[in-house]
Amino acid sequence: METNGRSGGYNPRSSVLMPSISLDLASFIRTATFVVLFFALYAFWRGRVAIRASGEMQYHRLREQRLLHGWQVIFWAILLLALAGWLNFYGEATAYSVFPVTATSSPTLTPSLTPSPSLSPTITETPSLTPSLEFTYTPSPSPIPQLPLSVLGQFTSQVTPNPGAAFSPLTFSRGINFNTYLAIGAGTVFANPVGGVYATFSYDGMLPDVQWSAVWYREGEMVHYETKPWDGGTGGYGYTEWIPNAEEWLPGIYQVVIFVGMDPKVTGEFEVTGAPATSSVTPTASATATPTASKTNSPTITATHTRRPTATADE
Repeated sequence: METNGRSGGYNPRSSVLMPSISLDLASFIRTATFVVLFFALYAFWRGRVAIRASGEMQYHRLREQRLLHGWQVIFWAILLLALAGWLNFYGEATAYSVFPVTATSSPTLTPSLTPSPSLSPTITETPSLTPSLEFTYTPSPSPIPQLPLSVLGQFTSQVTPNPGAAFSPLTFSRGINFNTYLAIGAGTVFANPVGGVYATFSYDGMLPDVQWSAVWYREGEMVHYETKPWDGGTGGYGYTEWIPNAEEWLPGIYQVVIFVGMDPKVTGEFEVTGAPATSSVTPTASATATPTASKTNSPTITATHTRRPTATADE
């Protein structure tokens, strides 16, 4: 039989039976308290019924007896209530003083060690050198579009712009419906020959006669602009256009920026591909008089060819 090194022995009676006795005493006192309380309430009710019934009896002697009996029952009910209170507060302590309980520490079992599986050796990889970058690239923030001074110098409006004015993203196309200002054949890539490009948009919060501008760029260089007081409504649809000569549509990335006052509101981009239309030269024959010396000293006329430009369209 195993022994506990701290207590000196294993006592099954003290460690197993005594906790059960303590538990039984506490349960018994609690149960007895509820039972006494129940009978006290029942006696109080019976005494009250007897007192009320005595008033309905005709004979004086019987009425006095019934009244006395009722008060006796109520007196016993008060005693039972007092007993229930005493059991609740002092009954368990009194029971432990009569039946002392000596607490004995329970034995602790020494757990047996379970052998853990041995770990198999693993190959440790030698860390390789981490290459360090000699130069790091930090992207710079996109610059805010600025209104060119050449456009700013043509302002004529004195109306202060509404900072809450808003524009939708630009839609690019080669044609629009001039009744609705909606794009026809919208796209972002146009092949030469282009002809003209329209940038349509919707807007809200505009003020009458406020200065607005549309600036067109190609590869960051301004190629076209329009600026004037606003002649539309406070909200709706609008457009800006550029219809230059065919040879001006050079391939590249084009950007359109809409300004209200000096504040940029919306920016859009599209691309033009293919070589633009150019002018070519074709030879034409013309007669010119060239004097030549002869023995008779008389002039002769010879035909030569010169070139005169004529416009032809090449894709």
